[in-house]
Amino acid sequence: MKKPPGKKTAPRSPAAPPEGSSIWQQFDMMRRAFVASPLLKPILWLTAGSFTVIVVTAIGQIILNRWYRPFFDAIERRDLNAFFYQLMLFLVIAGVLLVFNVTQQWLNQMVRLKLREGLTLDLIGQWMRPRRAFRLANAGTIGVNPDQRMQEDAGHLADLTTSLGFGLLQSSILLISFVGVLWSLSAGFAFQIGDRSLEIPGYMVWAAILYAGSASWLSWLVGRPLIHLNGERYAREADLRFSMMHANEHIDGISLAGGEAGERRRLELDLAAVLSAMRNIFRAEINLGWVQDGYGWVTVVAPILVAAPVYFAGNISFGGLMMAVGAFNQVHTSLKWFVANVSAITDWRATLLRVAAFRRALIVADTLHDKEKRIEFVENDRGSLTFDNLEVVSPSGRTRLAEPHIEIAVGQRVIISGDPRAGKTLLFRALAGLWPWGSGRVGLPADDDVAFIPRDPYFPRGRLRNALAYPRPEGFADSEIVAALSKVGLDHLATSLDREARWERELSDDDQRLLAFARLLLQRPRWVIIDEALETMDSDALKLALSIFETDLKETAVVKIGRTPRNGALFSRVIHLVKDAEGPALKPVPLDAGVPELEMAGSSAP
Repeated sequence: MKKPPGKKTAPRSPAAPPEGSSIWQQFDMMRRAFVASPLLKPILWLTAGSFTVIVVTAIGQIILNRWYRPFFDAIERRDLNAFFYQLMLFLVIAGVLLVFNVTQQWLNQMVRLKLREGLTLDLIGQWMRPRRAFRLANAGTIGVNPDQRMQEDAGHLADLTTSLGFGLLQSSILLISFVGVLWSLSAGFAFQIGDRSLEIPGYMVWAAILYAGSASWLSWLVGRPLIHLNGERYAREADLRFSMMHANEHIDGISLAGGEAGERRRLELDLAAVLSAMRNIFRAEINLGWVQDGYGWVTVVAPILVAAPVYFAGNISFGGLMMAVGAFNQVHTSLKWFVANVSAITDWRATLLRVAAFRRALIVADTLHDKEKRIEFVENDRGSLTFDNLEVVSPSGRTRLAEPHIEIAVGQRVIISGDPRAGKTLLFRALAGLWPWGSGRVGLPADDDVAFIPRDPYFPRGRLRNALAYPRPEGFADSEIVAALSKVGLDHLATSLDREARWERELSDDDQRLLAFARLLLQRPRWVIIDEALETMDSDALKLALSIFETDLKETAVVKIGRTPRNGALFSRVIHLVKDAEGPALKPVPLDAGVPELEMAGSSAP
């Protein structure tokens, strides 16, 4: 129970400029979020440890590559003693490399875990800033499925960033390490072309670069469409997930209306869109497979063909040939990292754009309609609730109070009433600070909490005692809770205080609203603003709900937005709400291509 988070005593400060929309600006936004993360130090320490292990592993790979020469030379000489000696050396080298490989895998997993934790906490923190989640939910398609962006996309981005980042680092270190080996093996060799001699310093290095470079270039040309196709697939997956969640949340109404067939057709259409997007991805991946697999088969013989001239010229032994083949494969594998990861890179880029666009939308949501006038919130030292020239603007027009100046004192009971579609819920949201667009001033009583009771009260999943204390972290004594439940006719819940449940599913609509009034009895606010929560309650439930203001909450001021209740004796004053449909409306704000257009949903302005 608290005042609207939009309450201010000073003029509104200018809104922060929106983030840029290009891929590099999106990336820079994510980089700055990473640098500001409280998990930055653990991630950097784990990354430093992984880097050290990768360097040591690269040194071990060089030692293993040098082991090829004496091992294969021993085979060529048929030297059994040298053969078994080299096998023993191999066991030692392989054992050490195995330990480092497992250590690196563990470090990579810890980095992946910390990255996901930091990214998800950052998105949750941005999402749960005062009023942001509400505005984003009313800001078009990008606010439809925030759960997927924060749970699935953030986790996928952390996984891809870790695997691709450490893969690139390892490939780079191995490349630097083995280029020198390959250069030395092909140094001083000259090709004999007729009577002429052609010397290409380190020609094996250039051959590996040319071979891997051509594969990378061709793979990028073929695989580039996957960036768009992956983004399209994630969007269609989000639509399907939302449709399923929507059907599940409204399964009672669907079943009662016999609408299963229609919902099934809708889900089938969304599924067909997902499958179509996946088929497009599969076709692109098959095209990419022709390139990658074709180069893979050529790679079987390519290093031998490159090193063969040196071997047949007698400049290296058979062991030296195998050493050159191993070094060539290491250099080629490092250079073809891009080829092997084109699909993952396009997936990473598409996921990064989705997460960055969502994070940017959270920030931009604060500045939507920034040129529009906003309702001013101030504190009243005299302990009253005041409205001065209050007007709320929405996509469907403007809603205003009929009286230019209204003052409500402590203990007064007031109804704000209007015709259907006059914008009663919109006014309720404006008073709560959720909908800031409009003009005029709202004066809130200083140092007093204001409780807002929506049409459908919210109860967090968990124990009943926590639902009654919400949003306060501390609870109340059992005797207080039982007394409050008894006064609103919910005695049967007194034995369920420590039971965990989804109370919005277990309780009837009337019981949920009565539970919200039991919460008022416990928290005892001096000001209560109610949004049509009494309209559909039956006579007995309504009488119980209103009775608490005649006994326990006599000094509490009540502002009810809605129709005049059947038991209207409690309310001594009526204020009229007027809808001006012809007045200037709130227009959708088109944003740049970095984030889908955020449009204020008309449904938010009843």
